Amino acid sequence: MTGNLRSGSAVERQRSGTTRVLERRADGGALRRSVLPGGLRVVTEELPGSRSASVGLWVGVGSRDESAPQAGAAHYLEHLLFKGTSSRSATDIAEAADLVGGELNAFTAKEQTCYYAHMLDVDLPLAIDLVTDVVLNAVCALEHHELERGVVLDEIAMRDDDPEDVLHDEFATAILGDNPLGRPVLGSVGSIEAMSRSRLYGFYRRRYTVPRMVLAVAGNVTHSRVLRLARAAFGPLLAGDAEPVAPRGGILSAARGTRRRLVLSTADTEQAHLMLGVAAISRHDPRRFTLGVLNAALGGGMSSRLFQEIRERRGLAYSVYSSVAQYADTGNLSFYAGCHPERLAEVVSVLRTVLRSVAADGLTEAEIARGKGQLRGGLVLGLEDTSSRMVRIGKAELNYGAHLTVDEQLALIDAVTAEDVATLAADLLRRPVSGAIVGPYAHADDLPAELHEVIA
Repeated sequence: MTGNLRSGSAVERQRSGTTRVLERRADGGALRRSVLPGGLRVVTEELPGSRSASVGLWVGVGSRDESAPQAGAAHYLEHLLFKGTSSRSATDIAEAADLVGGELNAFTAKEQTCYYAHMLDVDLPLAIDLVTDVVLNAVCALEHHELERGVVLDEIAMRDDDPEDVLHDEFATAILGDNPLGRPVLGSVGSIEAMSRSRLYGFYRRRYTVPRMVLAVAGNVTHSRVLRLARAAFGPLLAGDAEPVAPRGGILSAARGTRRRLVLSTADTEQAHLMLGVAAISRHDPRRFTLGVLNAALGGGMSSRLFQEIRERRGLAYSVYSSVAQYADTGNLSFYAGCHPERLAEVVSVLRTVLRSVAADGLTEAEIARGKGQLRGGLVLGLEDTSSRMVRIGKAELNYGAHLTVDEQLALIDAVTAEDVATLAADLLRRPVSGAIVGPYAHADDLPAELHEVIA
């Protein structure tokens, strides 16, 4: 499956001060992009039938932009920016959103951070004002820095209390090694305790620049009104000839020699939590829709091969699934199962048998049809609200600098063939396996031989 993905290795060439219509829909809605002076991109999706507006200010900065001493800085900063700006206190910020029944929040990922508001369409000016004020005008006072240090440490402790959350972080370390992508977004207790206000504030001022930002808005809005509000909010920052930062690409510089292929986290749990996986493809790879079908058919639902073999036919585990992580220059395909410790060996054996079978013979036409159906349903049903629409256009602009319409994406899913899936499965599922396990095991030697054989 090839197809024209229009993924874009750089922002589609568009002059500053211009607006393009990227899509027109039969319902009167449209997707538009403007590039403003200073390098700010503004993308809007007009949804005339909605009564809300979702605003996201995306910053192309995440945990992979941190050095080892800065580990957790992007997430720590996300907390700190809500503690007050030059014109609002933390209480003012919270009360302004609550007064109109709106939502104001943020999230940090490995390659981006998003500050967002979801409000009634009549409150669009407030939504843009709050989000931009938080990101552009934060004070980052020392007392707030110390206050949020404790909150972030509590969040790390809460993560440590959830075996599955720990497992995902440990698996990233196992498969990606000693580099920023392999470290937890939250950082570590040590890195957060050592994080000075000057280091965090320096990270903020160096990284949070206008060319790295995308203002994405979806809902009952007009592009022209969003532009007026954006110009007012950014003010003098919209000047000069800076161009938007191009989407990430390149090659992951991982310290492969220091990675551990199997990571054990000892915990007094009733279950053994297992994740095995292989290195996969980046989000720029044209086979990403093929990988989506493979993942859905392998472990994406109750009819998937892994769910049927491990849970339905043998009753070995309650929760079984597969998942895909894709970054600018790498990715992985992983498989999870939570089971009684005494059943771990059998779970590993069944998992290995399934993966070997799919690597050798691919998937059946019926499995591929179900995998495609899951992808189509997830794509379309996931766009039923303005928040998900905002996330879709914001990520597309930041990650690709280009936009595929829903119909184009559906066509690319439909174009995936059994041969495409078989070829990709034969490639990926024969790669070296990395793994992580959280459970009541004091030492790796206590783990079943079947697990060591898979990793070896």
